[in-house]
Amino acid sequence: MIKLGIIGTNWITHQFVSAALATEQYTLTAVYSRKLPTAEAFASEYTGDIACVTELADLFVASDVVYIASPNSLHFSQAKAAILAGKHVIVEKPAFSNPKEMAEIITLSQEKEVFFFEAARNIHEQSFGIIKEALPEADHIIGANFSYMKYSSRYDQVLAGEEPNIFSPRFSGGSLSDLGVYPIYAALGWFGKPKSVHHFARKIATGVDGIGTVILRYEQFDVTIQHGKIGNSSLPSEIYFDNGTLYLNGINAIENAELEIRGKETVSLAVSAKDNPMIEEAADFAEVMQQPETPENKQRYQEWVTLAKDVNDVLYEMRKQAGIRFAADEE
Repeated sequence: MIKLGIIGTNWITHQFVSAALATEQYTLTAVYSRKLPTAEAFASEYTGDIACVTELADLFVASDVVYIASPNSLHFSQAKAAILAGKHVIVEKPAFSNPKEMAEIITLSQEKEVFFFEAARNIHEQSFGIIKEALPEADHIIGANFSYMKYSSRYDQVLAGEEPNIFSPRFSGGSLSDLGVYPIYAALGWFGKPKSVHHFARKIATGVDGIGTVILRYEQFDVTIQHGKIGNSSLPSEIYFDNGTLYLNGINAIENAELEIRGKETVSLAVSAKDNPMIEEAADFAEVMQQPETPENKQRYQEWVTLAKDVNDVLYEMRKQAGIRFAADEE
């Protein structure tokens, strides 16, 4: 069993821990928080011998792998500390604030012979792979439109003059970092890294993006992405071909996908979403950690790291175009 330690005690950490336990490959052994009662309250929802700690060194002693779901700006220092302690890390997306941080963690993890995983769950979902396999069934891609917008209740705090972490440049927040990363991962996971990137963002009072439109330019087609945390969208996502269209209910937790080829019957692809959408990524990470020497796992892991780096490059370029600077960029 893989001994799992966690940093961050919010809802997404509960979701990952539940997913990890459901795979029957992990056991929760340690919970870190700056405040001991917070760690104890989190651990109380699980069974077993769980260490509740306020020092990272104590967390590392009790863990094989550390799942990091703290505010975005803290990911780098906490991941670096875990890797230096010889631990694997699973870092919630977006893993790091800029390419400099990403490059240092990739290099350090290689030197220490541990794994760095970015928790980009949508690329690990079985449905994501089914879509990727279906793309060659159609003729040449001529375009795509992806949308991911969900209103954040914490925007109410911004409107009241406050600066919650998720909307703070000090904590590497904003719509692109929180939700935009999903369609960016989908585009690069399905089509590869684009030739150029164009980002049109609307800033909110805190200085980060609240909503934005992205155009990824490929050799023969463009992908348009709309992301936002200050409004809601129920638009589907679509991929266009010379001879038809692939309709998706979304770009993560895909529950419905229909491939319409002109002159042929529309085909419903056999996609479905898990009740807990993080189970598949937790299982993938466990397999690589437990069987690191198999050629398949070596290849999968390298593909994940390369994709994480490419996504980080694209996100950084989009932020620069929007004139959004994080505190982490100045360190």
